[in-house]
Amino acid sequence: MTTPGIRALRAGRRSIPGHYYHITLVTRRRYPFFEDFRTACKACRAFSISTLDAQCETQSFVVMPDHVHWLLQLKGDLAHSVRIYKSHVSMAVGLRVWDAGYYERALRSDEDIRTVARYIVANPLRAGLVENIGEYPYWDAIWLD
Repeated sequence: MTTPGIRALRAGRRSIPGHYYHITLVTRRRYPFFEDFRTACKACRAFSISTLDAQCETQSFVVMPDHVHWLLQLKGDLAHSVRIYKSHVSMAVGLRVWDAGYYERALRSDEDIRTVARYIVANPLRAGLVENIGEYPYWDAIWLD
């Protein structure tokens, strides 16, 4: 059954190939599944599966203890891309990892993609998990300098 909150997230959602999206995925009940090294590594590796590559190109991501931020350029359908990723992580971990739905923000054409990527990757710093992003292992970006 779909809750009113999930319906609100879906309202106005559009998949536009070629556009960039900042996606936030939240773990089930905000449980910190990704505090565990192996589980976090599985979540990171899932960004490189070939079925996901056919749907989108990952620009950057960070896996936080209880959520994931993901910047992608869409090739196919947004909901399908998210479903592939979430399903792959859950199957790799062997547990129901995710809350239903996701948060998405389409980037404006005038937004600097690298600025958004830096914002995403800096999440562990703002959360106080590390003092230097080099200390945090669960992130990647295709062109951060």
